[in-house]
Amino acid sequence: MRRSSRRLLLMVAALPATLVVLAILYQVGMAHLEDKPRTFWQALAWAGETVTTTGYGADSSWTHPVMQVYVIAVQFVGVVMAFLVFPIFLIPFFEERFEGRLPNRVPRGKGHILIYRWGPAVATLVEELEREAIPVVILEENLATARRLHDRGRTVVHGDLEEDDEVLGDLTGLRGIVANGADHANAVLTLIARQRGFTGPIVALVEQPSRRAPMMRAGATAVFTPRHALAAAIAAKASVAISPRVSGERRLGKALEIAELRVHRGSALVGKTLAAADVRGKTGATIIGKWINGELDAPPSPTQALEVGTILVAAGSREAMARLGELTTPVARHGHFVVLGYEEAGRKVAQFLTDAGEEVRVIHNAPGDGVMFVGDRLDPELLQQAGVAEAQAILLVMESDSETTFAAAVVRGLVSDAAIIASVDNADHVARVHKAGADFVLSIGQVAGQLLSFQLLGEEAVRLQPEIKLVKTAAGALAGEELLGARIRERTGCLVIAVERGDDVVVEFEQGFRIAADDVVYISGTPATISTYYDTFAGTRAA
Repeated sequence: MRRSSRRLLLMVAALPATLVVLAILYQVGMAHLEDKPRTFWQALAWAGETVTTTGYGADSSWTHPVMQVYVIAVQFVGVVMAFLVFPIFLIPFFEERFEGRLPNRVPRGKGHILIYRWGPAVATLVEELEREAIPVVILEENLATARRLHDRGRTVVHGDLEEDDEVLGDLTGLRGIVANGADHANAVLTLIARQRGFTGPIVALVEQPSRRAPMMRAGATAVFTPRHALAAAIAAKASVAISPRVSGERRLGKALEIAELRVHRGSALVGKTLAAADVRGKTGATIIGKWINGELDAPPSPTQALEVGTILVAAGSREAMARLGELTTPVARHGHFVVLGYEEAGRKVAQFLTDAGEEVRVIHNAPGDGVMFVGDRLDPELLQQAGVAEAQAILLVMESDSETTFAAAVVRGLVSDAAIIASVDNADHVARVHKAGADFVLSIGQVAGQLLSFQLLGEEAVRLQPEIKLVKTAAGALAGEELLGARIRERTGCLVIAVERGDDVVVEFEQGFRIAADDVVYISGTPATISTYYDTFAGTRAA
């Protein structure tokens, strides 16, 4: 029996006993002190009226001081019982009853994915799975988190894996498992799953790269370190030494590159509209979106003039992206990098940049190896001493998203031309940090979600921001169709970026261009419009 249940039974037994004792004492007092004898039932009624603070009926005045003191004392006992004892006994009982309503065993199902422990690294993946109508079960050990997820309509199982491994239930019907807990707990989960005969994919997220090999030996199919992957993405976004000419490029398929590029002062694009700039005609790259003052314009308006600091979201071949890079950044970038924040991700960012031969200046609130400036990271004087005005880029790798948001606003007030690159935990905060002044914002959910989606779904895609996704698809029902005549954008809201045909990538589609059965089609859009695309053109989901 649970402790709260035992306490409730104790209270239920003690309450009548307390009333009986109070009634007997009252009966004796009224007979000997007030000379007004009362029957036991009359005394019991008085005790109930007093303890429950409902007021008196027959008895409402007493003359003897001892009786008056006794009545006052019983009144206080009633108040204490009503406002202290009852909540202490009842609230835990009802809390545990609520906890009991949460399932304590992973349900037996077919085709669902088990997520062990909720966190920012799996949030984007769960949203993606829900959009794909793939059932998700979250095993969460923290009760408050489990309740919050349950209130949001998600399927949650609450239990402690170390105390009761039967919480995993029957695993045979699972499509896959994502282990997002502590490294030792992930290993236990993986071992139990394999011992019970689960043969599907198990993807583990670990804190340190050194733990990949032990996790693989435990039975994991793939092991990732999300924060290190995020740090690598931030460093690549910042440095042309890591990612030549167009920093932060990511590849989709064999030849399609995707990147975000900042329009710098002196660029030939400044002051021009996308229609007038004819970016696709001059470079072969396609602009699929742009960030302006923290707002994402996707698909981008062709009539709005481009300003200094506008972030263009583009896709194309490597040669096309290089030509676009020359337009947006007309001169080679030089200078040092300033890193704010030196926790795990911040240290890895600084290490990646240093290994690439870049000059890195770290500002942190505590001394340490590699920290050049110690103090308040948002102190304008300290930032000026670190050379933010002359920096090639300022990288914000803070401990919390709120601190990152404020840091973006502070730094943007000090510099106008340097790029500000920020990391966040929650993908929903990307637009907020953009609005505060950051040029590029990456979330751990984006990075981990892309890795996990590929492992579990086999979907080859790049999510540049929560609102923009580029996907590699099969020709499917489009085979034999004239691309321009298919009116894909009007029917689905998606934009065809490129078509991969053999070793060639076609980015300019002339009238009469038809999709072949073995073509690979690259599309961009929001998660909702991409789902519409899949529904409209059957057989395109996997390439």
